[in-house]
Amino acid sequence: MTLGAIQLEAWAWERAEVRQALRARDIRAVFRYVQQYSGASQARIAAAVDLSQGRVNEIINGRREITQLDVYERIAEGLGMPDHARHLLGLAASREKHAGGAAFDLSAFPEVVRVYSSQAAAREEIRQHAAGADELDVLAVRGLGLIGLNDSLLREYCLPREQGGRGLRLRVLLLDPDSPATARRAAEIGESTESLAGGIQLAEARLRELAGDVRVYRYRQLPTWRIIRLDGTMFVGAFDAGWEGHESATYKVMETPHGPFYRGFRRMLEALFDGAERTG
Repeated sequence: MTLGAIQLEAWAWERAEVRQALRARDIRAVFRYVQQYSGASQARIAAAVDLSQGRVNEIINGRREITQLDVYERIAEGLGMPDHARHLLGLAASREKHAGGAAFDLSAFPEVVRVYSSQAAAREEIRQHAAGADELDVLAVRGLGLIGLNDSLLREYCLPREQGGRGLRLRVLLLDPDSPATARRAAEIGESTESLAGGIQLAEARLRELAGDVRVYRYRQLPTWRIIRLDGTMFVGAFDAGWEGHESATYKVMETPHGPFYRGFRRMLEALFDGAERTG
C-alpha cells in the first residue's frame, strides 16, 4: 500500500521555529519538527517524500544536505506543506490547487537548476563556471563576502591573458556608501552606517587592486538581489532584514530560450549598470 502525505496540524507550519527552518532550507530541522509534531518515524517520512530511509537518516543526522529543487518539491508534497510554507522554502504554490496550470509546475522552469543553502555552498560551482566564462557581473552591497570567498578566483581569472590569466571582464555593482539606502541597510542588519560604508569602500579598494578589465560601479537603491552572473549562468540570492545576501539560499539560474528568470535578472542588471556611477 502506498502511503500518502504526512498530515500536520495547520498550527505546526505556523510555529516560528518551523518557519525559520523553512526559510533557511534546513531540511534536517524540518524533518525533526515533523517527527516531533506528527510522531512520524524516519521510515514514514522516507516513504512520504520518496527518499530512502538511509538518506533521511543521513539528513536528520547532518551527514547529507538537500540541494536539488526537485527533491525540495518532493519533500514539500510528501509533508503536505501549505502554500505559505512552500513559499518560505522557495517553491511555487501547490500544483494540486492549480490543476492544468503549467505556469505553476516547476518543471516548466528548467532554468532554475539547483538551490544551495548559501553562497558559500555554491563555491565550487562558481569556480567551475568562472574557469570557462568570458564575463562576470556582480551585484552586491559591499561584496566582501564574494571577495573573501573568491579572492584567488578573481585574481586568477581577471588577469590579462598576457599575464597568464583568462582576461575575464569583471563588472561590480556596490551600494553607494553615501546613499540613504546605506543607512537603512545598516539598520536592518544591526550595523553602524559608518561600518557598512567603510566595508563598501574597502571592497572598492580591493577591486581596484585587480589587474585587467575591472569596472566598479555604485548604485543607490535599497538592495534586494545579490547576483553573480557568469555568461549565461547566474547565482542569485536575496537581501532581507536580518541577514546578509551571501547568507541567503542561492539559486543557480541558467539561460534558456523562453525562461523568464534569467532574462528578467539580466535586464535588471543592465538597467542598474546604466544608471550607476562608475568609480573604478
